[in-house]
Amino acid sequence: MDEARIKVYGSATEITVAANAAGLRELAERLIGLAAPELRGGYHEHLESGINLEDGSVSLILARDEEL
Repeated sequence: MDEARIKVYGSATEITVAANAAGLRELAERLIGLAAPELRGGYHEHLESGINLEDGSVSLILARDEEL
């Protein structure tokens, strides 16, 4: 299986999340995890350039917000 590769970039009015197939699966798994019934609103995950994201990406926070 390929290594997950995810890049986040954009402007003030548009954000792009680009990923290979493995990266898309990883993002899907993280989102499914955030939907777990035992988690509460406010739970979140940080994805950072050079760690979970490709170098040069802007940081991304995936957050659960039960007030939306």
